[in-house]
Amino acid sequence: MTYKETLDWMFAQLPMYQHLGTSALNAKLDNIQAFAEHLGQPEAKFRSIHVAGTNGKGSSSHMLASVLQEAGYRTGLYTSPHLKDFRERIKINGSTIGKAAVVSFIEEHRPYLQKHRLSFFEMSVGMAFDFFAREKVDIAVIEVGLGGRLDSTNIIRPEVSLITNIGMDHTETLGDTLLKITREKAGIIKPGVPVVISETQEEVGSVFKEVAEERNAPITFADQTVDKVYPTCLLGDYQSRNVKGVLATLASLRHFEVRESHIRAGLMNVVENTGLLGRWQIVRERPRVIFDTAHNSEGLTLTVAQVKHQPHDRLHFVLGFVREKNLEQILPLFPKHASYYFCRANIPRGLDAELLQARAAKYGLAGSVYDSVPQALMAALERASEADVIYLGGSTFTVADAL
Repeated sequence: MTYKETLDWMFAQLPMYQHLGTSALNAKLDNIQAFAEHLGQPEAKFRSIHVAGTNGKGSSSHMLASVLQEAGYRTGLYTSPHLKDFRERIKINGSTIGKAAVVSFIEEHRPYLQKHRLSFFEMSVGMAFDFFAREKVDIAVIEVGLGGRLDSTNIIRPEVSLITNIGMDHTETLGDTLLKITREKAGIIKPGVPVVISETQEEVGSVFKEVAEERNAPITFADQTVDKVYPTCLLGDYQSRNVKGVLATLASLRHFEVRESHIRAGLMNVVENTGLLGRWQIVRERPRVIFDTAHNSEGLTLTVAQVKHQPHDRLHFVLGFVREKNLEQILPLFPKHASYYFCRANIPRGLDAELLQARAAKYGLAGSVYDSVPQALMAALERASEADVIYLGGSTFTVADAL
């Protein structure tokens, strides 16, 4: 098979959460544990850091990988979802897995994958762990896909676990309260393994303490213990919170020598070292065009506030969401005195743009409907003056279509 044929086959085997949502989930670890055994337990052949959370886990994972690369370690990085190419999910020292490696892995294990009906995500996790083991990485930063407790990545025993924060997202899967969601995220805490919590949240902090105590896991709340924060090339104001979690994680890491010079260089070269996309990504000036993957009320509260503080004559928002998103919490965050361009990302989960327009109108947000994300962005560029600001987001998949 060619690379494209291989990806088409992977996407077609079972529903993919990225496209279809909860119907694609296999909420148990049996399949990935059996697959890991079939592969020879690759997850046990390299050291790792496990990263979960509602917001910030992707940025934090890239920061950690960048710092470890600067320290001279061969560093694997597994993240999801991808924005442009599947291979973004699996990297070593910033370089994506080769197309030939993707094809050969699927061809070699295709009979097993078909027989046991693995999900797209389970295949991807198995591929990443196998690749990192074969390439003999010194350490890999592994980002949770969804939740934590039953996420396919949760078969590793990391050196440190990092949980960035807890917010009301994926409630249809993880639970409809912060406490339920926290329990799922806390599922990555392992017996005796240090865990870092980036942000102290009064309503859920006790849950982390309880689980950590049950599992005899040393726990650190980064915002209470980290005094010195270093600058980062990632531009969102919210990144300062992520940096504290990253610093506390590095301080808890044993067997690796990471100096202050590595931290400074790593944080200032995240994009260059790891290829991170879509986090307050300024893709153009005059007008300033910003892409950001924030997609829940907690993330968008910070991001929209930062947009409003950008120097501008007028604001333009190109928005597309997924169907399950709680728009009643999200739409009131956006300013009424702005121009809106409603669109639907090219995935089955995408919310119909006309429905989004109607829902937005209830909150005083007026705009037009477009057939695609690129069309909506083009319309915004045509209408905006050089002194305006265009923000594109609402969903990871909206940003992916634009990129």
